[in-house]
Amino acid sequence: CTYCIIPYVRGPLKSKSIDEITAEVEKLSRQGYKEIVVTGIHLSSYGVDGKKSGAFLEKEGKPLLEALEAINSVTGIERIRLGSLEPRIITDEFAKRLSEISSICPHFHLSLQSGSDSVLKRMNRHYTSEQYLEGVKILEKYFENPAITTDIIVGFPGETEEDFEQLKEFVEKMQFDRLGVFTYSREEDTPAAEMVEQIEEEIKASRRDEIMQIQQDIAFDKSNSRVGEIYE
Repeated sequence: CTYCIIPYVRGPLKSKSIDEITAEVEKLSRQGYKEIVVTGIHLSSYGVDGKKSGAFLEKEGKPLLEALEAINSVTGIERIRLGSLEPRIITDEFAKRLSEISSICPHFHLSLQSGSDSVLKRMNRHYTSEQYLEGVKILEKYFENPAITTDIIVGFPGETEEDFEQLKEFVEKMQFDRLGVFTYSREEDTPAAEMVEQIEEEIKASRRDEIMQIQQDIAFDKSNSRVGEIYE
């Protein structure tokens, strides 16, 4: 992404083998742990080390699915959670196979960053808001009431009032279960830091507060609708 320094400092992708993962989970299970969170810097690219960016699309997340299936087979593990996923990994094949893993918690953190396609393009995010929505619809096809959470960056260079309105409308449409809102900050040696039309801090803060208020209202309504229900 044009705003992020991580790809330049992390080195090439490196995945633990499924045997290593299984051994680690078995050890944790023996110690009494029942819930495993599978995470990484770029979790969607698990198992495609050394391949070009986006190679996980060709495999439709199969290496990640194989790792999750291996974890699910470990005695004593009752819950498996996923860290942040790249929206493009959500295909019918991926979601269907994922839904067949008995311990998977139906909570999906899908990175969004903006609801404006022009901002997404400047961020070098390889999806549109419509493609993001389609991914969520696929998850809803295979999971009953999945929890969808995400992160938003407001005040990205060149973000217009129209862009921000599109973001607000998208947040209202998506009705996220949880939303992290961050103001854009210039990261030295990233393309975005050199972009013209940097947004004033006061505007960033105002936009952040506005999105947070919208989400707080959504979260209140969602919680209120569940009063009287019993959950594990």
